[in-house]
Amino acid sequence: MRLYHAYKRQFSYILVGLLLVIPMVFSYAQTADDLNIKINQKNTDITQLEQEIKQYQNELDNLGKQKNSLSGSIKQLDITRKKLEADILLTQKKIEKTNLKIQSLGSQINIKENSISNNTGAIKSGIKNINEFELESTLETILSNGTFTSAWNDIDNIISIREKIREQIIELKQIKGELEDTRKETVDAKNELLALKKELADQKKIVEQNTVEKKKLLAQTKNSETSYQKLLKERLAKKEAFEKELRDYESQLKFILDPSLLPAKGVLSWPLDNVYVTQLFGVTSASTRLYASGSHSGVDFRASVGTQVMAVADGIVLGTGDTDLTCPYASFGKFIFIKHNNGLSTTYGHLSLVGVSVGDKVKRGDIIGYSGNTGHTTGPHLHLTVYASASARMETVPSKSCEGHSYTMPIAATNAYLDPMYYLPLYKK
Repeated sequence: MRLYHAYKRQFSYILVGLLLVIPMVFSYAQTADDLNIKINQKNTDITQLEQEIKQYQNELDNLGKQKNSLSGSIKQLDITRKKLEADILLTQKKIEKTNLKIQSLGSQINIKENSISNNTGAIKSGIKNINEFELESTLETILSNGTFTSAWNDIDNIISIREKIREQIIELKQIKGELEDTRKETVDAKNELLALKKELADQKKIVEQNTVEKKKLLAQTKNSETSYQKLLKERLAKKEAFEKELRDYESQLKFILDPSLLPAKGVLSWPLDNVYVTQLFGVTSASTRLYASGSHSGVDFRASVGTQVMAVADGIVLGTGDTDLTCPYASFGKFIFIKHNNGLSTTYGHLSLVGVSVGDKVKRGDIIGYSGNTGHTTGPHLHLTVYASASARMETVPSKSCEGHSYTMPIAATNAYLDPMYYLPLYKK
């Protein structure tokens, strides 16, 4: 009888082991609920800030339609500062939310790892005890108990335990799959956090630049509208002289365009999340008024100061710079020049901040900088130029119009300039 009762105790231990429940589930549920409440509050804060930023953007769009004046420029700088500060708050809220998400995912990982450990232990114990039992003969069990009924009950118990083990193995596979998914989600969240922290640092730099720009404008004009209009005329004259000088130089470059080296239509992606084209390529109603050549060398997009700018295709950064350092308010201002892997090269002009360096390899959609109002502009926007790579290159050229300085920027033969809209996705205004 002693042997039989030992088997009974063994079955009890197996069943208890297989029915183990992970400890502290209730306390984790409370923690998870608390984190979800905090995350939902951050979502509410983010939505409110996005609405506030949208209102500032509407104000800037309306200002852009008004005649250029000193008071308008100062107001634009002030609203831009408010929008940038709201952008910073928004990024901070996103960072806080992502930190909470990582904390929640970490708790989930711990719970799943404990569950896997407990289930694995219970399954191992169950299999071991069943194997030990099956090594004993059924006859010995019967003789120990004296009846067939108890023996069959024990055999039924073994079958039940085997079924339970099978169920827990299936559950274990599912938990392991969920664990891998959670770990991947955690890695993604940590990468997002790093990107947000970099964005926050960039936004703070742009706010500082905005403050410097306002002080500089007030100092140059002495807060006088007359002085401001005179300044605009001087900048426009310098810009036209520089454009003519650049066009004359590029028109002398010899280049035979080979269409077979160019990619198919629509191979590029948009450089901005929200696309609104304000000036097309080539001869347009505005280009004859705004450009000495009568033709626009790229495409302009509406983009307030601090808007993220993305690479339109994979490639390598061949140049970055700021034409304002040698020829103020005459050309691209802060720019990025990228040679892509598809036969095209691109320049992104009038940036407020450059986020890449020469030699960097970029992927389509990577954030490479932020739009701005540097160089010669009539308002904040992004300028995108597309060239045939066979002709485009960074070059340093002496300039007469820029007070005898040399300018360094992307240079290409005039027939190497291509229509960006042909290579960008279909545009629906």
